[in-house]
Amino acid sequence: PLGFSWEPFDLNGLPMAWVRPERGHDSGRIILYCHGGGYTSGNLGYARVLAAKMASITGCEVLTFAYRLAPEYPWPAPQEDAMAAWDYLMHLGYGADSVVLAGDSAGGNMALVLAQSLHSAGRRMPRRIVLFSPWTDMTASGKSYKSCKALDPMLTYEYIEAVRAAYTGPDADWAKPCYSPLFADLRGLPPTLVQVGTNEILRSDSERLVEAIHRAGGYAVLEVYAECWHVFQQMPIHRAVAAMESAGRFVQRMM
Repeated sequence: PLGFSWEPFDLNGLPMAWVRPERGHDSGRIILYCHGGGYTSGNLGYARVLAAKMASITGCEVLTFAYRLAPEYPWPAPQEDAMAAWDYLMHLGYGADSVVLAGDSAGGNMALVLAQSLHSAGRRMPRRIVLFSPWTDMTASGKSYKSCKALDPMLTYEYIEAVRAAYTGPDADWAKPCYSPLFADLRGLPPTLVQVGTNEILRSDSERLVEAIHRAGGYAVLEVYAECWHVFQQMPIHRAVAAMESAGRFVQRMM
């Protein structure tokens, strides 16, 4: 992307990359971005688009990583890689309070599970969380799986079934918080922004997550974008620009 440096490297076999704005920016604030892809696809190339957009709109450096993928590497391998990326930032000397945790789709699931793992271990949490169309409920029990079936141009229930089985195995208890962070103890989460489109079968995953955070006494903002689809923020459309600008304002309030 123009105006940014793209700096891939390897961390003990884990492919990672920095996206740094070439203009003046605050190098002390970091976004750790988890890419989507149903835990079965995606790489640094996929992550590059949203990583650059987030760096542009926030003025922060972004670290992203290509975690191991199912079915060759099912749970918990991807989550272990996410923790390795977090620990790398801590090793570099960044405080947790200087990090925004972000993710799209399955990367949103990963970001939430990572935050909950940190909380359970008594470790400090990221300053904020930003989620684009997060996959929070592997039981697929939300109303939108049926109500948006004919509207969603990106995802189907059959796809969800396939990637879920690849990631967890076909007989897993998908209500466990390690798979479905919607059902976790959400107390202690940092302020969280959730964006979703009206036409997604995962719309309920976002709506119910924000409701659950509120019930747990946390702060969360839900933004629903009309006539939009799964992770529309990647696309060169006006609503994606508006969504990214809103995400940028949410992040910049920490500075």
